[in-house]
Amino acid sequence: MKVITDLKGETLKSAVECSVSPDTTAVMDNFASHSTVEKAVSKSERQTVCGCNAPKVLPWVHIAISNAKSLFTDMYHGIKEEFLQEYLNEFCYKFNRKYFGDRMFDRLVIAAVSYKPTFEHKLYNGRANCG
Repeated sequence: MKVITDLKGETLKSAVECSVSPDTTAVMDNFASHSTVEKAVSKSERQTVCGCNAPKVLPWVHIAISNAKSLFTDMYHGIKEEFLQEYLNEFCYKFNRKYFGDRMFDRLVIAAVSYKPTFEHKLYNGRANCG
């Protein structure tokens, strides 16, 4: 998941170019801005889907979005725009590892010690200080 400023075609296209391989097949709805995304991938499938059938076409997309919304409203009670990408990163980390079971703690420790914060401007003296 990536925070973008708007849903304009060029914004979507540049986001796709930065994070998706050019030989990818993109499955999308017929949103007007998606026509520019077609230029960034080798193959695309666009279809018009009524709202009630949307979760059937891309079920994991809708599950992820609804889970993220629930997490943000239940846990954070107020999202600050400057930290939105960090919230999304945390959600994706948890969502992608929900089936780890007993190995979750070990994986979390490894991730914690190898994580480099991306919000250095908020840290003391502009750098991470662990001691």
